[in-house]
Amino acid sequence: MQLPVQPPIKPMLAKLARTIPTDDGLLYEPKWDGFRCIAFRDGDQLQLTSRNQKPFNRYFPELVPLLIEALPDRCVVDGEIVIAQAEGKGLDFDALQQRIHPAESRVQMLAEKTPASFVAFDLLALDEEDLTTARFARRRQLLEQRLVPNGGVHLTPATTNPEIAERWFTRFEGAGLDGVMAKRLDGVYTPDKRSLVKVKHERTAECVVAGFRVHKDGEGVGSLLLGLYDNDALLHHVGVCAAFSVKFRRELINELGPLTVEALDGHPWHDWAEAQANSAQRMPGGFSRWNVNKDLSFVPLRIERVVEVTFGQLEGGRFRHGVQFQRWRPDRTPESCRYEQLDVAEAVRFEDLLAESG
Repeated sequence: MQLPVQPPIKPMLAKLARTIPTDDGLLYEPKWDGFRCIAFRDGDQLQLTSRNQKPFNRYFPELVPLLIEALPDRCVVDGEIVIAQAEGKGLDFDALQQRIHPAESRVQMLAEKTPASFVAFDLLALDEEDLTTARFARRRQLLEQRLVPNGGVHLTPATTNPEIAERWFTRFEGAGLDGVMAKRLDGVYTPDKRSLVKVKHERTAECVVAGFRVHKDGEGVGSLLLGLYDNDALLHHVGVCAAFSVKFRRELINELGPLTVEALDGHPWHDWAEAQANSAQRMPGGFSRWNVNKDLSFVPLRIERVVEVTFGQLEGGRFRHGVQFQRWRPDRTPESCRYEQLDVAEAVRFEDLLAESG
């Protein structure tokens, strides 16, 4: 490809804020919860790259003809790949993850069964012009003028009104959105720098600690495996809590070590612990979709400890993004850690979100 902006290029990043900024000169957009993707088009050639410069074409073949139809003949566009749930229930990140599979036949089957969409939100090059040094207001205007949306390619909604952004933040969580982005209209494109602002949802939950994974360096606890009970007293694996300091990882291994004794006796995940490497189901053990050599087996613990964590959102019965350790809860029993404690947003259709504008 001979474009003004050549692949690979790293996307802009965002710094976290707890409230929506109200400074002058900001444009607000929904924060999509999918796979960040930069599309490079040069005539009939189209190259899709991930945030980490991994090729995406083979995982989302259905997007290639749609993007060639929707994008200008020669351009570079920043956006997000998402999959909408059936029956108008917002986005489905689990379906998106299933695409990262080594078997081409399975990818093709999923492309037909759960087709992906591309949501465009920035234009980095057009024809012979490198737009990364242009003001975002101009890049957005050109994107609006030149993008031709179709059934699988969309332009992200945007507004300069912080009150509308606040409404999006609350209402569209049920569509699977991760929050709201704030971008300076006079800002240039700065790859791999945190020049944007993201405002994300954050809640707390008390969870059972049912096991842990050893850190990859072999020193201490890498992550805690979290569980919640349903109305039938079945303990579900809802996610992990990680990103501990070196000191805390070592403290955890000493604190949780005694709970490994006879932990499998009556453990609700006994069969999973025995299988360890079988990832056919949503379970603590198994292997990563992104790295098949990454062992995700776990050490079971007696069901005695409760931890309070923060989380961003719940999807398909599991936590997504931003699960952080807050404190131990010795005042709570494991049996009291139930799904019903969670405040889950009402579902919103993907189509309704796209119809919004400022």
